[in-house]
Amino acid sequence: MSMVSLPGLKELIESISRERNLPRLAVQSAIREALLKGYERYRRAQNLERKQFDEDYFDNFEVELDIDGEGFRVLSTKTIVEEVSNTDHQISLDEVQQVAPEAQLGDSVVLDVTPDQGEFGRMAAMQTKQVLAQKLRDQQRQMVQEEFQDLEGTVLQARVLRFERQSVILAVSSNFGQPEVEAELPKREQLPNDNYRANATFKVYLKKVSQGQQRGPQLLVSRADAGLVVYLFANEVPEIEDEVVRIVAVAREANPPSRYVGPRTKIAVDTLDRDVDPVGACIGARGSRIQVVVNELRGEKIDVIRWSPDPATYIANALSPARVDEVRLMDPETRQTHVLVAEDQLSLAIGKEGQNVRLAARLTGWKIDIKDKAKYDHAAEDAKFAVARAKAQLEQEEMELEEDDIDLEDDLEMEELDEQNQEELDDESLEINDEE
Repeated sequence: MSMVSLPGLKELIESISRERNLPRLAVQSAIREALLKGYERYRRAQNLERKQFDEDYFDNFEVELDIDGEGFRVLSTKTIVEEVSNTDHQISLDEVQQVAPEAQLGDSVVLDVTPDQGEFGRMAAMQTKQVLAQKLRDQQRQMVQEEFQDLEGTVLQARVLRFERQSVILAVSSNFGQPEVEAELPKREQLPNDNYRANATFKVYLKKVSQGQQRGPQLLVSRADAGLVVYLFANEVPEIEDEVVRIVAVAREANPPSRYVGPRTKIAVDTLDRDVDPVGACIGARGSRIQVVVNELRGEKIDVIRWSPDPATYIANALSPARVDEVRLMDPETRQTHVLVAEDQLSLAIGKEGQNVRLAARLTGWKIDIKDKAKYDHAAEDAKFAVARAKAQLEQEEMELEEDDIDLEDDLEMEELDEQNQEELDDESLEINDEE
């Protein structure tokens, strides 16, 4: 059997496997596919008869690597026929029976169709090189996807590699013994207080493992996601890991709209064990546990509050550290509430540029209006909401009536069509009777 020589093939496979963190078998598979594409390019260039090569024309060809001999062969699987119409896919029975008398029509044989070393031209070699690079990239992307797919929504240790535009490129590991791979930390997912110097290490939240063939890192990570806060508390508070304390909700503003407002998080916790203080468990003795989380988030302010099944109590807790005098659930359907506080608590309840009340609203799911208790008119506010509810109810009834009218019109149209069809059938019956 002839062979095209590839000096240094064994060393090439080893070096690619080492540099790209790919198994040798994956590298060999990529090389075989690339050489087959190169052979296809060679055949198309040598097509003197101008035959039409369909997309699947070369599906019966394959490349066999000879690692020790440092070369490759091209093999073709052909069907035995009586009369040959395509020499690439068929071979005559007479020709095969000269070497294998037991051969029958319809059998398949594998033949060596390797071109001469000199014929496998420069263009084919260039095609092979391009396809090999693409195949290796595809292999890497597939491996990264398989390795990290189940790790979405978890936290990984990361190391800063370099900067691309406003993104930070990090090296992360799956902790499965595999080498590090690159991940992207976009500007919107960064923390304002982080110092992303080369080789600095951070904990990051894996938001998404991208699929497809786009360039750049497949892993999108975040330092601003609320999931990172949940992980840090679960990692630091044994009661959360043991499911004695549970995290009910988290509201985080890692990148505030104004540079005059710092990052802040509110986290609501609860427990079914009466002997356990969930807030105290998260804070720890002298704030030791929460301080670890704050340090990892570079000084981000964190409020741990007690969750309550009672919306009024929950909303009051969520506005911590402000002292709330009264919570009025004005419209439970649209989840609107008025929170009454003393004049000296107004700015604290609202927070700098509205951050405290904004986070409390996200945490509880209620629209919160902070009101000065001394100036609040209960009767006027009740009347205002009563009018709004009556108006909303009236609009709802009008919408339902319109829908009923539309349904009625549709029914009438259907009846008219039925009557028209019936009349046509009656007319046809009369015509038939007249003919008879």
